[in-house]
Amino acid sequence: MQANIRRYDLDWLRVIVFGLLIFYHVGMFFVPWGWHVKNNVIYDWLKWPMLFLNQWRLPILFVISGMGTYYAFGKRTLLQFNRERLKRLGIPLIFGMFFIVPPQVYFERLTNAQFTGSYWEFFTTVARNGVYPKGNFSWHHLWFLPYLLAFSWVLSPFFQRIRKSPGTFVRWIKHLVAKPLGLYWFILPLYLWEALVEPFFDITHDLIHDWFAVINYSTLFFYGFILVALGDTFWKSVEKLKKQALIIGLICFSGLIICWQFEDGYIRHFIEAFLKVTNLWSWILVLFAYAAKYLNRPSKTLAYSNQAVYPFYILHQTVTITIAYYLMDLDWGFLPKASILVVGTFGISWLIYDMIILRIPWLHPLFGLKAKRKELLAA
Repeated sequence: MQANIRRYDLDWLRVIVFGLLIFYHVGMFFVPWGWHVKNNVIYDWLKWPMLFLNQWRLPILFVISGMGTYYAFGKRTLLQFNRERLKRLGIPLIFGMFFIVPPQVYFERLTNAQFTGSYWEFFTTVARNGVYPKGNFSWHHLWFLPYLLAFSWVLSPFFQRIRKSPGTFVRWIKHLVAKPLGLYWFILPLYLWEALVEPFFDITHDLIHDWFAVINYSTLFFYGFILVALGDTFWKSVEKLKKQALIIGLICFSGLIICWQFEDGYIRHFIEAFLKVTNLWSWILVLFAYAAKYLNRPSKTLAYSNQAVYPFYILHQTVTITIAYYLMDLDWGFLPKASILVVGTFGISWLIYDMIILRIPWLHPLFGLKAKRKELLAA
């Protein structure tokens, strides 16, 4: 199979992982970790499935984004690619920061007694005063967009050269990947970043001071591009590895749970770093392998979902936090609140997308949609 043929399994994975993001952000309302608004009862047990998801959900999104970048270069010059990235990522980011994110900050300020008054008063007075967390202006969950835009622009000259002339580097990677467990060589740079860079930088999502995240996620983004450039070599290798990768992933995550029971120190840190990167890479390989086997086929559901996933991503956290604010002090228990949050977030996001965004053409670029209204409705 040639590397320029559309992979429907990657589209499905993108939809599924962004769907899991909604469940993850609903979970953030209930776990001990800090978030914008918190439930009146915290459920400590929920952190374990959350930790499992947290190991690979963002890494695989950057890998898939790198893979998509390979396909994007197929019909574009360098200038066209960078201009298209600005439209698809920059415009929704700016729009989101001014109009989608402010309600999240508003409800957080109400919760922490840092503001009183209506949303309109907040929006027209202090919503853009200063940079979050000290101020109120932020990109919040949309941080993924500026990172992806920066990675795309910086790496685009290298990507264009590899796309046009793979050369010795890609041939060497192909030879490496074709060997048994060859795909696990990719964890080596990730281990160096996790072991030697991560301890010195908190994850801030501000792009400027977030050096571990920048180095780590840009590496994964680069991996995605290279893996698609390998063509059949990658897909054949990951197919052969799927059962082994599943076993390795289960062992490594179990090892992480054991590791987290010990006090922090140098030995724990280096062991934990190895387990983390091997674990996340194993689950990424598992997901690619099983998606390639079972999901690499077109469908009307996929066509619709693939168009909807970007607007859903932009909208979802604002919807979740808005609902959560009105649920947080109610004594309803975990299941009723979680159900309302999940159904409400999916349902309201779908209504906004299908009934408003999809039917108003000038809204399309604000939510990253590039097709015309008739094309979207027919998808």
